[in-house]
Amino acid sequence: MERSGLARIDDDRCQELRWKGMYIASEVDPNVGHSNDRLFWCHKTTNCMGPDSQLVDDYECNETRKCYCAL
Repeated sequence: MERSGLARIDDDRCQELRWKGMYIASEVDPNVGHSNDRLFWCHKTTNCMGPDSQLVDDYECNETRKCYCAL
């Protein structure tokens, strides 16, 4: 079974970044578009703010932050 596109985000992300698509195992259906819900959370804080009190997402969680942990 191939994981859906919702589960794919660049490999240069923080290892603590989580999103709903990581937990959805489904076959790709070309008739169904991506949800693009943009719901991210930090595994360390378990909410949408990182340990540095900044917003968590696939763009903001990068090597410029002190809390960043490379994959």
